[in-house]
Amino acid sequence: MSGHVSRRDDRHFHNDFPSDIGDNKDRIMDSDKKKLSGEYLEQIEKNLKVLQKTLDEQVAKGDEEDDYSVYTGTSGYSLLYLRLAQRKEDTTYMKKASSILKSNLRHLKGRRPSFLCGDLGPLALAAVLHHREGDAERAEDCITRIKQMKKEMLNPTSGLPDEMLYGRAGFLYALLLLQKEVGRSAVEDSLVRGVIDAMLESGRTLARKRKSSAPLMYQWHDSDYLGAAHGTSGILYMLMQAKEFLTSQELEEVVKPTVDYLVSLVFPSGNFPSSLGSDRDRLVHWCHGAPGSVYLFAKAYQVFGNENYLEEAKRAGKCVWERGILRKGYSLCHGTAGNGYALLYLYQVTREPRYLYQAAQFGVWCQDYGIRGCHTADRPYSLFEGLAGMLCFLVDLEDPENARFPAFALE
Repeated sequence: MSGHVSRRDDRHFHNDFPSDIGDNKDRIMDSDKKKLSGEYLEQIEKNLKVLQKTLDEQVAKGDEEDDYSVYTGTSGYSLLYLRLAQRKEDTTYMKKASSILKSNLRHLKGRRPSFLCGDLGPLALAAVLHHREGDAERAEDCITRIKQMKKEMLNPTSGLPDEMLYGRAGFLYALLLLQKEVGRSAVEDSLVRGVIDAMLESGRTLARKRKSSAPLMYQWHDSDYLGAAHGTSGILYMLMQAKEFLTSQELEEVVKPTVDYLVSLVFPSGNFPSSLGSDRDRLVHWCHGAPGSVYLFAKAYQVFGNENYLEEAKRAGKCVWERGILRKGYSLCHGTAGNGYALLYLYQVTREPRYLYQAAQFGVWCQDYGIRGCHTADRPYSLFEGLAGMLCFLVDLEDPENARFPAFALE
């Protein structure tokens, strides 16, 4: 199962894989062309073992112990190990996750309320770990430390951003994760709603200031970013995952018109601008571009039932398929694995096997790790920039019904 991808430009490789299952000559799908074949899954498992060994050796070196974050640091490894422990039902991975997180917690100062880039992520993952270990007291201690970060989050004028990496959307993700993994009572519904209130008020305030036709507008570092990591699409996606905490009026009169506004900005290619006013159709990354808008529009279709949103998600998916095998590398944030997750999500929403097939072809590419001449990231083994995130993608390909983009997708 070798790849068929040739170089075309400085951002992505030309995708020569067949775009549809066709005669299935690569034997990726089973005989009914509805599920991944046993042969393909065996190949993934074989390569996973080799690549996991590479990662384990790097983790054992401890070169990144100064970075405790989920994004580029050691807590990202623990997220992968927690996923492996659950999928493989192997306590060895639990022990690895436990060793990392318990060490990290000793160094946290509770000052950075960011899931991906601060103390919030390690604390939330440790709460999940302790819950799975049956240690309710330690889990509760972690959750208490998380709740102590709420003051800035609940104040819409605190200057805190609303986006995923450093802002309220990431905090909302953490609260929803704890309710899902530890139990609904782990976090008060009123706290979840309070964060949502602050996000809505912050977005309304900027929209009024700009006299925007969209009910909500958001900024990060003085730029109107639109993508999943720092921008409006990621914020709206997180709000829609928390839809049970929003009123029908908020969904219909605030969230939906903002989604419609973003639809109006899509390029003819199906790609999405990185920021408001940008006319450069360049980036096809989870953090900026079509992969993030796949999540936005597919979730909007699920929430509102409008077929137009599904068509926008599919158009974005076509862009991801054509331009998503990236020279930047294999990573989640701005690499091929993150783009593969967008295709997996389309499969989950549409149930169309061709999207599973396309995600699996991205998996073929990823399994040839390190031999494609891609850019080497600053943190080449990390969850969001390197090998650990790619391994998450391959693990999720083995169980596509339950695949979840790490630290972003909950359902």
